[in-house]
Amino acid sequence: MRKVLYATLASAALTVGAAHATETIVWWDFLSGGDGVRMKAMLDEFNKEHDGKVHIDATTLEWGVPFYTKVQTSAATGQGPDVMTYHESRMPLGISTGSLSPIAPEELAAAGIKASDFGPANWKAAQGTDGQQYAVPLDIHSIILYYNKDMLRKAGLLGDDGKPKGLDGAANFDAALAKLTTKEVAGLSVPNDGATGWRIFYTLLNQQDGQFFKDGKFLDGDNLDKATTALAEMQKWVKSGATPANTEYPASIALFTSGKAAMHINGVWEVPTMVDLAKKGQLFDWGAIQIPTFYAHPATWADSHSFAIPNRVGNPVDPAKRKLVLDAVHWFNEHSLEWAGGGHIPAYLPVQESAEFKALKPNSDYSSLAKTAVFDPVSTLAGVASPVYDASGNYVIPAMMGDMTPADAAKKMRDDLQGQAK
Repeated sequence: MRKVLYATLASAALTVGAAHATETIVWWDFLSGGDGVRMKAMLDEFNKEHDGKVHIDATTLEWGVPFYTKVQTSAATGQGPDVMTYHESRMPLGISTGSLSPIAPEELAAAGIKASDFGPANWKAAQGTDGQQYAVPLDIHSIILYYNKDMLRKAGLLGDDGKPKGLDGAANFDAALAKLTTKEVAGLSVPNDGATGWRIFYTLLNQQDGQFFKDGKFLDGDNLDKATTALAEMQKWVKSGATPANTEYPASIALFTSGKAAMHINGVWEVPTMVDLAKKGQLFDWGAIQIPTFYAHPATWADSHSFAIPNRVGNPVDPAKRKLVLDAVHWFNEHSLEWAGGGHIPAYLPVQESAEFKALKPNSDYSSLAKTAVFDPVSTLAGVASPVYDASGNYVIPAMMGDMTPADAAKKMRDDLQGQAK
């Protein structure tokens, strides 16, 4: 009888212990550099706040093709994390390979995640063509225009509000570059990598209502002419002498931060670089705004870091763990003001529209781009570290540098990608 009693008490103790055991969420991300540091701080904050209840066990993997290949192979074999970061531009690839698990509306609702709390384009970019939700956005990141206030002021191109004026319209922008360019100073510095080239080109294409990919075809019809127009504008910057040719990524930043370029086009992720230099007293009075409107209307290339649940074949993430994951995802969005410190625009509108974010400079000066953001084409060939980015390096950059005619580059890019789509 005593043995039975001890056994019963022991069983009860195990049950109580299990009820209070810490749940572990296995997490994969591809965040390095400043983003990695900032996310680690947020992960530490989450784990501290949820101590004894939920713990996120995070691993950072190599960015780009290696990450998405790892996700695909692990999901196919029933391995992998409970949650992972995922670029929205790579959603078509993840969905087509069956690597992503759709998230049901009732699951989102249970975690307090609502479509109305996100910008329509941002939310839609996390969906498949079947209308199902495959991820939850964390941010919007894009290219922006950095500028030296002193140089623009001397050229009569700075308003009383400290923001550039007279830059809208291709002709006006070209005229501004002419005013800013001297023997010692370039009007504009731009990295010569395919990724940056694509982002600028796609921005200018969409400002003309051009479509890079539609109904299974690349640059079909008058979209080819609009692509040629965009490439011709980019080539003009270099041919005029306003933008130094063949400038590698670090050198393009150095040109701007050393005062050798009046303006600079790059991603929001370089905002911390400028902020840190300014804090050390090593940078001039600077600012950043949305890319000017060259053509019909505002539009800016954008992507989004998002959270997705892998489709682990034969070993799916169980419903209870999915609930924990989505609760955690919602927590990260509610705390995304901290993430915005990396230059990003919070995808979560209650944070994006908060007084705290509006006070964050220069982020709030370019946050308007969130309303006119254009995400990458819905194609398995598009997105970060994709064939589209490779094609940009092969055709957009040579056209910009004057090594190809804009028309020839546009046609070859179209034919190259169309050939891969077959």
